[in-house]
Amino acid sequence: MESLSNNKLTASSGHAGRMPVLFLGHGNPMNAIEENEFTEGWSKSVMGVPVPDAILCISAHWETGGTYVTAMEKPKTIHDFGGFPEELYRVVYPAPGKPELADEVRRLVSGSMVRPDEKWGLDHGCWSVIRHMYPKADIPVVQFSLDYHGNARYHYDLAKELAPLRDRGILIVGSGNIVHNLMKVAWHRLNEEFAFDWAAEANEKIKSLALAGDHEPLINYRSQGKSMELAVPTPDHFLPLLYVLALKHENERISVFNDKPVAGSLTMTCFKIEQD
Repeated sequence: MESLSNNKLTASSGHAGRMPVLFLGHGNPMNAIEENEFTEGWSKSVMGVPVPDAILCISAHWETGGTYVTAMEKPKTIHDFGGFPEELYRVVYPAPGKPELADEVRRLVSGSMVRPDEKWGLDHGCWSVIRHMYPKADIPVVQFSLDYHGNARYHYDLAKELAPLRDRGILIVGSGNIVHNLMKVAWHRLNEEFAFDWAAEANEKIKSLALAGDHEPLINYRSQGKSMELAVPTPDHFLPLLYVLALKHENERISVFNDKPVAGSLTMTCFKIEQD
């Protein structure tokens, strides 16, 4: 919805209530062009959800020094990966941007200076999942970067400042993987459903804490033992989960889907937060 007053986004009459929040385990970039149980789960996650005025995506694949938000009218499709079939590089997801949303994000966030970005676009952590949810590419998409100078607590607190957007027709999506260790991937079993013991243990711990609403151990994930150290060797794919959990209200339910491991050291676990 376009700005109606003071150049700010306001809730439209089509949005009776708060929009849900999603964390999507995106996994292999090939999921962008495949039809499988994971892409089906992404598609189903927005069934029954009011058509959003725009999508704000926090992707594991946009790390920056400082915090940025895409502010262009026509974001480009970024193929930020290598070694895949040519078919994947030909995919374009031509969703428009929404500078008004970028401006509103910058106004809402007081805990950090958020700068507008005109160069990035939509990386595969964003478009590879959203194209299955909204294949017509007719919903504006804006990306919000991960400041690599900030710790987990910083990102969790920053996420809370985005909460008003949920009542203004904005669907917020975090995209990463809660267990993501590429150094341990069993590449010869890339398409097999299995997990190393430590990966299964960490996935269950993260899932249980998230479902229980116990966020402190997740914010302090580096102190949660060896399995978590192996599951989250770098914060990039884990931080989008903290953004999503920080946006949960007390009276909301959280559900799990696509809860399966692949290649030993990756899990596709996804979460949806919505009103009861």
